Amino acid sequence: MLDVGLVLLEICPLAPPGAQKYADQLTGYVLWAVLAMFVVGVVVSIGAIVAGRIFSMPHASKAGVVGVAVVFLAAIAYLVLPSLISSITGSGCIADAPGAPSASQEP
Repeated sequence: MLDVGLVLLEICPLAPPGAQKYADQLTGYVLWAVLAMFVVGVVVSIGAIVAGRIFSMPHASKAGVVGVAVVFLAAIAYLVLPSLISSITGSGCIADAPGAPSASQEP
């Protein structure tokens, strides 16, 4: 029974052969789309600020300022969260978890 547990701890999830190319391509599309949304968010927010000043609409100006702040906070999260998640999950292998016994360790 102990041998079965040790074998299970050595499992690492892997993509099927040839799938990594498509996963990288999809990830690239998503990253570029998110960057484009950042640009659109900043342009719309600046437009709201300008329109609020021109047409004397203080609520539109305030919403534009909040929009710019939210886009910058989202950009910071966009830079920080992927490294945070990868540091938590590691390589995805169960055997790489701290304190997990490996097959080479004898009981």
